Amino acid sequence: MAPRKKSIHEISAADRAAASGVAVIYARYSSHNQRDASIEQQIDECTEFAKRNNLFVLETYADKAVSGKTDRRKEFQRMMRDAEKGYFQVVIAYKSNRIGRNMLQALQNEEKLSKFSVRVLYAKEEFGDNAAGRFALRTMMNVNQFYSENMAEDIMRGLLDNAERCMVTGALPLGYVSDQNRRYAIDDGQAAIVREIFDRFMSGWSFADMASDLNQRGIPTKQGGQWNKGSFHRILTNERYTGVYLYRNVRTEGGIPVIIDRDTWLTVQQRLKTKKNPIGAQRHSGDYLLTGKLFCGLCGTPMVGISGTGKSGSKHYYYACQKRRLEHDCKKKNVSRDLIEDAVCRGVVEYVLQDRVIEWMADCVMDYQQRHKDDGTIGALASRKKQVDASIKNILSAIEQGIFTASTKSRLEELEHEQAKLSRSIETEKALRPTHTRARVVYWLEQFRGGDIDDPAYREKLVHIFVNAIYLYDDHIKIALNFAGNNNTVDLNFIENSDTASDPQCSYTVENGPPNSMPNKDATG
Repeated sequence: MAPRKKSIHEISAADRAAASGVAVIYARYSSHNQRDASIEQQIDECTEFAKRNNLFVLETYADKAVSGKTDRRKEFQRMMRDAEKGYFQVVIAYKSNRIGRNMLQALQNEEKLSKFSVRVLYAKEEFGDNAAGRFALRTMMNVNQFYSENMAEDIMRGLLDNAERCMVTGALPLGYVSDQNRRYAIDDGQAAIVREIFDRFMSGWSFADMASDLNQRGIPTKQGGQWNKGSFHRILTNERYTGVYLYRNVRTEGGIPVIIDRDTWLTVQQRLKTKKNPIGAQRHSGDYLLTGKLFCGLCGTPMVGISGTGKSGSKHYYYACQKRRLEHDCKKKNVSRDLIEDAVCRGVVEYVLQDRVIEWMADCVMDYQQRHKDDGTIGALASRKKQVDASIKNILSAIEQGIFTASTKSRLEELEHEQAKLSRSIETEKALRPTHTRARVVYWLEQFRGGDIDDPAYREKLVHIFVNAIYLYDDHIKIALNFAGNNNTVDLNFIENSDTASDPQCSYTVENGPPNSMPNKDATG
């Protein structure tokens, strides 16, 4: 903790007698156009100014890499608080644009200090404490304000000119790097992670689960940090991944390379609007099996579990359209919980657990396995490890030549830690690469045959593994299945108060084409 400052009254009598006033120095530099050395230069100039004017310097306040356009400067605010407490009589700044680059702001700050009986003097702008001097000072402040505004306009013009040519301006999203011409280029390793995030969200993964998985595998964010539940929304809503260049009001279709196709991106936007709990962990309700997956077919709003008690005291359980329940703006009636859950589970069993569909699913898994054998993630990790290995080699070479400092040791330990972490991540990724045989996939799917449709644990497995979303209409149910992709659905006729759903009529739109008709029920056993 910094020692407490002396006030005017705590300075020794000798110092007070020798000095014409008690002063502090304020210095500031902006990171975008100045060097660290400028802080020391300002302080040296202000110290010399204090000596020439017989001022006793009590303390120095310095704001590094902070714009003068704002008063939200930590050291500046500390100085203002100390001024109010009467610690000093004079503030010495290098130039007037250190106190405030905007004229009005600088004058306001001077006025605030004057109320505390504190004068502001400038080491490089000695205008004199008279009418002519004050006029010259105000003129200089006007020049500073013009310079600031003009520089901002020049910078903005340059950025917009770059944007018209689809050049990189600002931070790059995950998946992209800047090429030698400062244009967007795809980083294969990062792009693979972006595609994985979109695929997993479409498959029903929660944000929490995705974050946990990526962190366990040692895959960092764009900034090199850990993933959390809030890391994914910006990625999933970033239209740049579809090839659209965006900067302020500049929009250029096809201005950058495509990572995510347009149809997938649009589908994700719709899912984000209708999926009410993408951030939290996957919800599995023992009371309401379809919670988080059942949607109103009329308005697309989630349907939630509700219960009521009849006159006889018996409990009744339903799913209700959330929009109708809260806004009274949908005509969808409540539906019996047991009836809809039974219809969904039976429909999934009748569709999935058939020989032809199981064979087709196994083919899809094999195809996916082949296409994702090397999706770039391992390559990205290996590329980074190669860079780290080279850095370690360079440091070791420097040590052999007798160059060894505390910072060298610290950097070497840091790199060795990252090297070990990357090695573990590469091995983890290799272990996670799919290696299932077709026979194993078929065997696993066949294990669901013969399950007890009334067993809650079996029903929960069916819904969790195979069902992505369910849309309930007045006369039918549309089930989107996890394994079947975005547009594959099973349509079931559904009539309230009927004991069972009728035979499912299925539609398929998946690559390579699944079976195009349902087999006879007798064939399924």
